[in-house]
Amino acid sequence: MTLEQLRIFIAVAEREHLTQGANALNLTQSAVSSAIATLEARYATKLFDRIGRRIALTDAGRLFLSEARAVLTRAAAAEAVLSDLSGLARGSLALMASQTVANYWLPPLIQRFRLDHPGITVSLAIGNTETVSTAIHDGAADLGFIEGEIDDPALAMVPVAEDELVIVAPADHPWTQAPPSPAELKQGSWILREPGSGTRAMFEAALPGLGLAPPDLAIALELPSNEAICAAVAAGAGMTAISRLVAANAIAAGKLATVELPLPKRRFLALRHKERYLAKSAAAFLALAGNYTS
Repeated sequence: MTLEQLRIFIAVAEREHLTQGANALNLTQSAVSSAIATLEARYATKLFDRIGRRIALTDAGRLFLSEARAVLTRAAAAEAVLSDLSGLARGSLALMASQTVANYWLPPLIQRFRLDHPGITVSLAIGNTETVSTAIHDGAADLGFIEGEIDDPALAMVPVAEDELVIVAPADHPWTQAPPSPAELKQGSWILREPGSGTRAMFEAALPGLGLAPPDLAIALELPSNEAICAAVAAGAGMTAISRLVAANAIAAGKLATVELPLPKRRFLALRHKERYLAKSAAAFLALAGNYTS
Protein backbone atom coordinates (compact mmCIF):
# COMPACT_ATOMS: atom_id res chain seq x y z
CA MET A 1 0.00 0.00 0.00
CA THR A 2 1.44 3.38 -1.02
CA LEU A 3 0.68 6.92 0.08
CA GLU A 4 -0.33 7.70 -3.50
CA GLN A 5 -2.95 4.93 -3.38
CA LEU A 6 -4.26 6.39 -0.13
CA ARG A 7 -4.46 9.90 -1.64
CA ILE A 8 -6.37 8.52 -4.61
CA PHE A 9 -8.75 6.52 -2.42
CA ILE A 10 -9.48 9.57 -0.23
CA ALA A 11 -10.07 11.86 -3.22
CA VAL A 12 -12.55 9.40 -4.73
CA ALA A 13 -14.19 8.55 -1.40
CA GLU A 14 -14.79 12.20 -0.50
CA ARG A 15 -16.49 12.83 -3.83
CA GLU A 16 -17.89 9.33 -4.44
CA HIS A 17 -17.00 9.92 -8.07
CA LEU A 18 -14.02 8.56 -10.04
CA THR A 19 -13.80 11.37 -12.58
CA GLN A 20 -14.05 14.13 -9.97
CA GLY A 21 -11.42 12.40 -7.85
CA ALA A 22 -9.12 12.10 -10.87
CA ASN A 23 -9.61 15.77 -11.76
CA ALA A 24 -8.84 16.85 -8.18
CA LEU A 25 -5.49 15.02 -8.37
CA ASN A 26 -4.73 15.86 -12.02
CA LEU A 27 -4.68 12.16 -12.88
CA THR A 28 -6.35 10.17 -15.62
CA GLN A 29 -9.50 8.24 -14.75
CA SER A 30 -7.78 5.00 -15.75
CA ALA A 31 -4.94 5.63 -13.28
CA VAL A 32 -7.43 6.29 -10.50
CA SER A 33 -9.51 3.21 -11.35
CA SER A 34 -6.37 1.08 -11.42
CA ALA A 35 -5.22 2.29 -7.99
CA ILE A 36 -8.62 1.53 -6.44
CA ALA A 37 -8.78 -1.87 -8.12
CA THR A 38 -5.27 -2.73 -6.89
CA LEU A 39 -6.23 -1.92 -3.28
CA GLU A 40 -9.42 -3.96 -3.49
CA ALA A 41 -7.69 -6.93 -5.11
CA ARG A 42 -4.68 -6.97 -2.78
CA TYR A 43 -6.83 -7.02 0.36
CA ALA A 44 -9.80 -8.88 -1.12
CA THR A 45 -12.13 -6.14 0.15
CA LYS A 46 -14.65 -4.07 -1.75
CA LEU A 47 -14.24 -0.39 -0.93
CA PHE A 48 -16.94 0.92 -3.27
CA ASP A 49 -20.25 -0.31 -4.60
CA ARG A 50 -20.78 0.46 -8.29
CA ILE A 51 -24.37 1.68 -8.68
CA GLY A 52 -25.08 2.51 -12.30
CA ARG A 53 -22.75 5.36 -13.22
CA ARG A 54 -22.02 6.34 -9.64
CA ILE A 55 -20.14 4.75 -6.77
CA ALA A 56 -20.76 4.65 -3.03
CA LEU A 57 -18.54 3.67 -0.12
CA THR A 58 -19.13 0.25 1.38
CA ASP A 59 -19.05 -0.22 5.16
CA ALA A 60 -15.42 -1.35 4.80
CA GLY A 61 -14.67 1.73 2.70
CA ARG A 62 -16.08 4.06 5.34
CA LEU A 63 -13.95 2.43 8.05
CA PHE A 64 -10.86 2.55 5.84
CA LEU A 65 -11.42 6.24 5.01
CA SER A 66 -10.78 7.42 8.56
CA GLU A 67 -7.63 5.29 8.81
CA ALA A 68 -6.36 6.49 5.43
CA ARG A 69 -6.84 10.12 6.47
CA ALA A 70 -4.95 9.46 9.72
CA VAL A 71 -2.02 7.90 7.84
CA LEU A 72 -1.74 10.87 5.46
CA THR A 73 -1.91 13.27 8.41
CA ARG A 74 1.02 11.47 10.04
CA ALA A 75 2.93 11.42 6.76
CA ALA A 76 2.39 15.17 6.37
CA ALA A 77 3.69 15.70 9.91
CA ALA A 78 6.81 13.67 9.14
CA GLU A 79 7.34 15.67 5.95
CA ALA A 80 6.99 18.91 7.91
CA VAL A 81 9.76 17.81 10.31
CA LEU A 82 12.10 17.07 7.41
CA SER A 83 11.19 20.32 5.63
CA ASP A 84 12.09 22.22 8.79
CA LEU A 85 15.65 20.91 8.49
CA SER A 86 16.04 23.24 5.51
CA GLY A 87 14.57 26.17 7.42
CA LEU A 88 11.83 28.04 5.58
CA ALA A 89 13.35 27.47 2.15
CA ARG A 90 10.67 24.95 1.20
CA GLY A 91 7.64 23.17 2.61
CA SER A 92 3.89 23.61 2.85
CA LEU A 93 1.36 25.22 5.15
CA ALA A 94 -2.29 24.15 5.32
CA LEU A 95 -4.68 26.78 6.69
CA MET A 96 -8.40 26.58 7.36
CA ALA A 97 -10.54 29.57 8.29
CA SER A 98 -14.12 30.61 8.81
CA GLN A 99 -15.68 32.69 6.06
CA THR A 100 -15.18 36.24 7.30
CA VAL A 101 -11.54 35.65 8.17
CA ALA A 102 -10.81 33.67 4.99
CA ASN A 103 -12.45 36.09 2.58
CA TYR A 104 -11.68 39.47 4.14
CA TRP A 105 -8.73 39.28 6.54
CA LEU A 106 -6.42 36.44 5.54
CA PRO A 107 -5.75 37.06 1.80
CA PRO A 108 -3.38 40.05 2.20
CA LEU A 109 -1.68 38.26 5.09
CA ILE A 110 -1.11 35.16 2.96
CA GLN A 111 0.30 37.32 0.17
CA ARG A 112 2.70 38.98 2.63
CA PHE A 113 3.82 35.55 3.89
CA ARG A 114 4.35 34.29 0.32
CA LEU A 115 6.56 37.29 -0.46
CA ASP A 116 8.64 36.59 2.65
CA HIS A 117 8.77 32.81 2.08
CA PRO A 118 8.28 32.01 -1.62
CA GLY A 119 9.35 28.38 -1.14
CA ILE A 120 6.40 27.61 1.15
CA THR A 121 3.22 26.42 -0.58
CA VAL A 122 0.16 27.79 1.23
CA SER A 123 -3.31 26.23 0.90
CA LEU A 124 -6.52 27.61 2.39
CA ALA A 125 -9.80 25.80 3.04
CA ILE A 126 -12.98 27.51 4.24
CA GLY A 127 -15.58 26.30 6.75
CA ASN A 128 -17.46 27.64 9.74
CA THR A 129 -16.05 27.95 13.25
CA GLU A 130 -17.16 24.43 14.17
CA THR A 131 -15.68 22.71 11.12
CA VAL A 132 -12.42 24.67 11.39
CA SER A 133 -11.88 23.65 15.02
CA THR A 134 -12.65 20.02 14.13
CA ALA A 135 -10.10 20.11 11.30
CA ILE A 136 -7.37 21.44 13.60
CA HIS A 137 -8.24 18.89 16.27
CA ASP A 138 -8.03 16.05 13.72
CA GLY A 139 -4.81 17.31 12.13
CA ALA A 140 -6.38 18.08 8.76
CA ALA A 141 -4.83 21.58 8.77
CA ASP A 142 -1.82 23.18 10.46
CA LEU A 143 -3.49 26.39 11.62
CA GLY A 144 -7.08 27.53 11.90
CA PHE A 145 -8.55 31.02 12.08
CA ILE A 146 -12.03 31.58 13.50
CA GLU A 147 -14.38 34.33 14.64
CA GLY A 148 -16.02 32.63 17.64
CA GLU A 149 -14.88 31.07 20.87
CA ILE A 150 -14.64 27.27 20.98
CA ASP A 151 -14.37 24.82 23.87
CA ASP A 152 -11.67 22.27 23.08
CA PRO A 153 -8.90 21.79 25.66
CA ALA A 154 -6.67 20.20 23.00
CA LEU A 155 -6.47 23.45 21.04
CA ALA A 156 -4.52 26.61 21.81
CA MET A 157 -6.26 29.89 20.88
CA VAL A 158 -4.26 33.02 20.10
CA PRO A 159 -6.02 36.38 19.46
CA VAL A 160 -4.73 37.91 16.21
CA ALA A 161 -7.19 40.69 15.33
CA GLU A 162 -10.42 42.41 16.34
CA ASP A 163 -13.66 42.66 14.39
CA GLU A 164 -16.94 44.54 14.85
CA LEU A 165 -20.34 42.92 14.49
CA VAL A 166 -23.10 45.22 13.19
CA ILE A 167 -26.79 44.89 12.39
CA VAL A 168 -27.56 45.90 8.82
CA ALA A 169 -30.80 46.43 6.90
CA PRO A 170 -31.79 47.69 3.43
CA ALA A 171 -30.67 51.30 3.10
CA ASP A 172 -34.25 52.66 3.08
CA HIS A 173 -35.47 50.60 6.07
CA PRO A 174 -37.00 52.61 8.96
CA TRP A 175 -34.65 50.93 11.45
CA THR A 176 -31.70 52.70 9.84
CA GLN A 177 -33.25 56.06 10.80
CA ALA A 178 -34.32 55.24 14.37
CA PRO A 179 -33.12 52.25 16.43
CA PRO A 180 -35.91 49.66 16.91
CA SER A 181 -37.36 48.61 20.25
CA PRO A 182 -37.14 44.98 21.46
CA ALA A 183 -40.75 44.49 20.34
CA GLU A 184 -39.89 45.75 16.85
CA LEU A 185 -36.85 43.50 16.71
CA LYS A 186 -39.11 40.52 17.42
CA GLN A 187 -41.40 41.50 14.55
CA GLY A 188 -38.58 41.83 12.01
CA SER A 189 -37.51 39.13 9.58
CA TRP A 190 -33.96 37.91 10.15
CA ILE A 191 -31.46 36.31 7.80
CA LEU A 192 -28.71 34.44 9.63
CA ARG A 193 -25.81 32.10 9.01
CA GLU A 194 -26.21 28.40 9.72
CA PRO A 195 -25.84 26.93 13.25
CA GLY A 196 -22.13 26.41 13.91
CA SER A 197 -21.22 29.82 12.48
CA GLY A 198 -19.18 32.05 14.79
CA THR A 199 -21.06 35.13 13.57
CA ARG A 200 -24.41 33.61 14.49
CA ALA A 201 -23.18 32.33 17.86
CA MET A 202 -21.86 35.75 18.83
CA PHE A 203 -25.03 37.54 17.73
CA GLU A 204 -27.19 35.13 19.73
CA ALA A 205 -24.94 35.65 22.77
CA ALA A 206 -25.45 39.43 22.44
CA LEU A 207 -29.26 39.26 22.22
CA PRO A 208 -29.93 39.55 26.00
CA GLY A 209 -28.26 42.97 25.85
CA LEU A 210 -30.94 43.97 23.32
CA GLY A 211 -33.77 42.61 25.47
CA LEU A 212 -34.16 39.42 23.42
CA ALA A 213 -33.42 35.71 23.46
CA PRO A 214 -32.61 33.58 20.38
CA PRO A 215 -36.11 32.03 20.20
CA ASP A 216 -37.57 35.55 19.92
CA LEU A 217 -36.12 36.06 16.45
CA ALA A 218 -38.28 35.36 13.41
CA ILE A 219 -35.69 33.71 11.16
CA ALA A 220 -36.79 33.98 7.55
CA LEU A 221 -33.68 32.45 5.99
CA GLU A 222 -30.56 30.57 7.02
CA LEU A 223 -27.84 30.96 4.38
CA PRO A 224 -24.35 29.40 4.23
CA SER A 225 -22.36 32.41 3.01
CA ASN A 226 -21.89 36.04 4.03
CA GLU A 227 -22.23 37.22 0.44
CA ALA A 228 -25.60 35.49 0.01
CA ILE A 229 -26.82 37.07 3.24
CA CYS A 230 -25.79 40.58 2.16
CA ALA A 231 -27.51 40.10 -1.20
CA ALA A 232 -30.72 38.88 0.46
CA VAL A 233 -30.77 41.80 2.89
CA ALA A 234 -30.15 44.30 0.09
CA ALA A 235 -33.08 42.72 -1.80
CA GLY A 236 -35.37 43.44 1.16
CA ALA A 237 -35.68 39.92 2.58
CA GLY A 238 -34.84 40.97 6.14
CA MET A 239 -32.08 42.12 8.49
CA THR A 240 -28.90 40.47 9.67
CA ALA A 241 -25.96 40.75 12.04
CA ILE A 242 -22.66 40.53 10.22
CA SER A 243 -19.05 41.66 10.31
CA ARG A 244 -18.53 45.29 9.35
CA LEU A 245 -15.69 44.03 7.13
CA VAL A 246 -18.19 41.96 5.13
CA ALA A 247 -20.81 44.69 4.80
CA ALA A 248 -18.42 47.59 4.16
CA ASN A 249 -18.63 47.60 0.35
CA ALA A 250 -22.43 47.29 0.29
CA ILE A 251 -22.74 50.07 2.86
CA ALA A 252 -20.42 52.31 0.84
CA ALA A 253 -22.48 51.58 -2.29
CA GLY A 254 -25.70 52.59 -0.50
CA LYS A 255 -27.25 49.11 -0.71
CA LEU A 256 -27.14 48.48 3.04
CA ALA A 257 -27.12 50.68 6.13
CA THR A 258 -26.29 49.99 9.74
CA VAL A 259 -28.87 49.86 12.52
CA GLU A 260 -27.50 51.77 15.48
CA LEU A 261 -27.76 49.11 18.15
CA PRO A 262 -24.76 48.16 20.31
CA LEU A 263 -23.11 44.83 19.61
CA PRO A 264 -19.86 43.69 21.21
CA LYS A 265 -16.61 43.51 19.32
CA ARG A 266 -15.17 40.09 18.70
CA ARG A 267 -11.71 38.64 18.26
CA PHE A 268 -10.29 36.69 15.37
CA LEU A 269 -8.50 33.71 16.89
CA ALA A 270 -5.73 31.50 15.55
CA LEU A 271 -6.01 27.82 16.47
CA ARG A 272 -3.34 25.16 16.72
CA HIS A 273 -3.20 21.74 18.34
CA LYS A 274 -1.24 21.85 21.59
CA GLU A 275 0.30 18.40 21.17
CA ARG A 276 1.07 18.36 17.44
CA TYR A 277 4.40 19.42 16.03
CA LEU A 278 4.39 23.12 15.12
CA ALA A 279 6.36 23.46 11.90
CA LYS A 280 8.56 26.50 11.35
CA SER A 281 6.26 27.63 8.54
CA ALA A 282 3.26 27.58 10.90
CA ALA A 283 5.21 29.35 13.62
CA ALA A 284 6.32 32.03 11.15
CA PHE A 285 2.76 32.54 9.93
CA LEU A 286 1.50 32.85 13.51
CA ALA A 287 4.16 35.43 14.27
CA LEU A 288 3.23 37.41 11.17
CA ALA A 289 -0.50 37.21 11.99
CA GLY A 290 0.08 38.45 15.53
CA ASN A 291 1.85 41.57 14.25
CA TYR A 292 -0.32 42.15 11.19
CA THR A 293 -2.69 45.06 10.72
CA SER A 294 -4.73 45.34 7.52
